[in-house]
Amino acid sequence: MNYDLIIVGGGAAGFFTAVNVAALAPSMQIAILERGKEVLSKVRISGGGRCNVTHAEFIPKALTKYYPRGEKELIGPFHTFMTGDVMEWFEQRGVALKIEEDGRVFPVSDSSQTIIDCFLSEAQRLGITVLTSHVVQQFQQHDQQWQVTTNQGVFTAPKLMIATGSNPKIWKHLRTLQHDIVAAVPSLFTFNIQDHRIKDLPGVVAEARVRVVDTKLVAEGPLLITHWGMSGPAILKLSAWGAVALHAVNYDFEISVNWLLDATVDTVVADLQNTKDSAAKQQVTTYAQFGLPKRLWRSLVASAGIQATDRWAAIPKSKLRTLAQQLVDSRFSVQGKSTFKDEFVTAGGVALKEVHFKTFESKKHQHLYFAGEVLNIDAITGGFNFQNAWTGAYIAAQAIVDA
Repeated sequence: MNYDLIIVGGGAAGFFTAVNVAALAPSMQIAILERGKEVLSKVRISGGGRCNVTHAEFIPKALTKYYPRGEKELIGPFHTFMTGDVMEWFEQRGVALKIEEDGRVFPVSDSSQTIIDCFLSEAQRLGITVLTSHVVQQFQQHDQQWQVTTNQGVFTAPKLMIATGSNPKIWKHLRTLQHDIVAAVPSLFTFNIQDHRIKDLPGVVAEARVRVVDTKLVAEGPLLITHWGMSGPAILKLSAWGAVALHAVNYDFEISVNWLLDATVDTVVADLQNTKDSAAKQQVTTYAQFGLPKRLWRSLVASAGIQATDRWAAIPKSKLRTLAQQLVDSRFSVQGKSTFKDEFVTAGGVALKEVHFKTFESKKHQHLYFAGEVLNIDAITGGFNFQNAWTGAYIAAQAIVDA
């Protein structure tokens, strides 16, 4: 079967490419090949089923700071097509969007089905062929034509887009085309921690700075204590920037948590001493200090060897210093990781040095394009991975039509 463009991968990047190509060049015959029985499955589960479309950061260079891998390469593309453009694109197609307090952008419907329906209706309107249950077995270029062999037949087209996300089998095929593939490792994950100080605190959230001991890896933000350890933005950011290094130590490492962000032991001791002087008759656990959640405060007080019934007046300076140490440098042993919700993101993929970022075309093979997580680009949670997919797909679509 012959087409003008074959897109391998029926996800966000694949559909965004197809719809934009078809809109620019209605006469082009486009086929999307999806290995599963359904398309856009990752869109369906993203954002807890609401689809976190993008993030309300409208300055290109600032937006790149959310990408542990791809920061430098995405500056140019984001100047071409970024968050505001994505929001306009969907709203022009009848999808109303909203910006939440933390900057995440969702459909007003709070349902990922709204985004899926938009893509499916656009694909139908523009005459895009969508083929499910087509497992790609190989692809190769002959006489300026790409030949894609699946379990259901052979397809040919002069142009080929790979938008399969983190698919090891597709990466293996790309290696046969002499593309360098950076080994994939998990990028967004939570930390497994067994520690008496947090055992009874699931659900507690606190602003914190987290550092991986003996490294330069550090992140801050809300930290969520869970039944299995720690999660929340601070942990997820740390997991993204430390993806490769933490994989190398088999997710067995130590973290330091500063529950007071940038406070030091000495400044905290001084503050505790002031509290001791002004509230001498009160029990230490009666009022949580430094704006900490009460359950967390009581746990840290206990870990400093202070009894729940002890009054401030009875606390010696040595224990004040021990408590200060717990507040600004709590050490926890991490032994393993867990996937963040259902959103499995990896670092790894096609080496960025092998891609033209003005077109998202391979430097090794003409008319071979990439978009999304098939590339060695990944971001923290918050809509940034989708933004990378939209941007790459849009620029590739322009290049495909112009080539």
